[in-house]
Order: sequence, then structure tokens, then C-alpha cells
Amino acid sequence: MSSGKYDEIILANGVIPRQIEIDGINHPKVLSYTDVLSKKESVGNTIAIIGAGGIGFDVAEYLLHSDHSNKIVEIETFLSSWGVDTQYLNPGGLTDQILRLPSRQIYLLKRSPGKHGTSLGKTTGWIHKTSLLNHGVQMIADVKYLKIDDVGLHIEVKGEQKVLIVDHIIICAGQQSSRELYNELIQLDLYPHLIGGANEAVELDAKRAIHQACCLAANI
Repeated sequence: MSSGKYDEIILANGVIPRQIEIDGINHPKVLSYTDVLSKKESVGNTIAIIGAGGIGFDVAEYLLHSDHSNKIVEIETFLSSWGVDTQYLNPGGLTDQILRLPSRQIYLLKRSPGKHGTSLGKTTGWIHKTSLLNHGVQMIADVKYLKIDDVGLHIEVKGEQKVLIVDHIIICAGQQSSRELYNELIQLDLYPHLIGGANEAVELDAKRAIHQACCLAANI
């Protein structure tokens, strides 16, 4: 690429997890959401998730169901957990929910006050929140993060300090544009187009990214 023999260069290399400052952030207990979702790092049975946006909810949901290796069992578990009557023997096709014991204890934490899930999609957000609550996920708001050590995650909530004794702390506190390659190209006097998360990481939107790509391709 350094040869510069290109009419146009487009960078759509997405985002990287945003780093946060907490005493002990480099402790072995700490993982990013990409460590869990992409690199498939092993995760323990007690987990604190820092960040309760879309990524935090997705990671929590993934961890609750990541032990499902049999798709038939997974489908049956899903139907029973939502009370779906596949035999249509009950009014509305609904019966009593059968909730299995969660395989993990998860804490979903956020700095801001107020209810969890308000930033999720209006038509599906309630589903994600209900699913996590049904699996015993503890949602804690207005959290101040103090430190991370061998014991776990030290926090303060409404003036009360407590320690969450967990195996792992997963950081889901947003993302930032991946600009390392972009900066290298600029130094070579190559000026690429940026689209998608590489252009703007705030409130990632697939529809917006696709629109940017189509418009750029049409203009070129």
C-alpha cells in the first residue's frame, strides 16, 4: 500500500474497545468484550460487566447461553423459558414459564443512575432485559468503580462501598474508532476515506454505515 498506486483508499476497519481508567485495570481478571466474543477467552462462573449499553447486554446474554452445544436443547430451553406452548393446548399458545437455573452469576453495572436498558431498541430492548432478569442477572446503576484486585471488583453505590467477588471483569464501556492504519497512511501522504465505525464510533449504526458505503461507492 505504501507504493501509493491507488486511485482511492477506503478504510472500514471498525472500532476497538474503549479503555477506561480504574486502579488495577491490567489485572488478569479483566477482559474486553472482544476477548470474550471474538477471541473466545475462557470466562469463570461469576462475572461483573462494566457498561450496560447494547454491548453489555449482548455479552451478558452470550455468557448465559454459551454453554449450549446442543441446538435442539437450546431451542427447547428457549421455548420453555418464554412459556411457548408448541402443542397449542393453552389459550394464546402460552403456558407457564420454566426457568432453568443460570450457569453463571452476572452483575451488569453502569455509572449513570436510572433504569437499565433505556438505550436499547424500543421494540426489542424489553426482551433482552426480561431475559437477563429471568436468569438472575443483577443490574446495578449509579456505580463508582474503585479498584480491581485479586478479591474482585471494588465499587461504591450511593455512598456504600462493597466488593463483588468475581472470577472476571468484562469491560463493555463503549468503543473508539480504529485509526492506527489511518494515521500510518496519513504519514505516507495517503488520504483514505473513512466509513462506518472507523469514521465515528459514537452510537454505532449499521444502517448509517451501509448508507455511507453506498454513497461513497456511487461518488467514486
